[in-house]
Amino acid sequence: MMAYLWIKSLHLLFVMAWVASVFYLPRVLVNIAEAGSEPATRARLELMGIRLYRFGHSMFGLAFLFGLTLWQGWRVFPGRLPNFGEAGWLHAKLGLVVLLLAYYIWSGRLVKRSAKGGSLPSARTLRIMNELPVFVLLGIIFLVIAKPF
Repeated sequence: MMAYLWIKSLHLLFVMAWVASVFYLPRVLVNIAEAGSEPATRARLELMGIRLYRFGHSMFGLAFLFGLTLWQGWRVFPGRLPNFGEAGWLHAKLGLVVLLLAYYIWSGRLVKRSAKGGSLPSARTLRIMNELPVFVLLGIIFLVIAKPF
């Protein structure tokens, strides 16, 4: 049971770090779009965005590994980790995580495009897109806590 709690704690730690990146990267995009013709500011923000994107990928990778251990670890550590079986809530949660990951990759590609001199959507569009992950995360949290199916 102690191994399960450690793995779950580490999974949660890396999920939190990744979600911080998911929330902040689009905000960096808004700042890039609003920087206008200030090349030094844009360059600094683009570098910050690229570094944040790499950091987020590392955090997602670690969260994924610990999550996979929680999900399938009962096969490796029988009796120490629970078997979630056919948990429908878990599959729904994973679907929302994939959606959040796609959003994160899209945001990262926009930062890279901007760094290469490409155009970005308007600051208003980016502000609206900046709010969407909150609703997806709310769905994930509800599924994990309530386990409705």
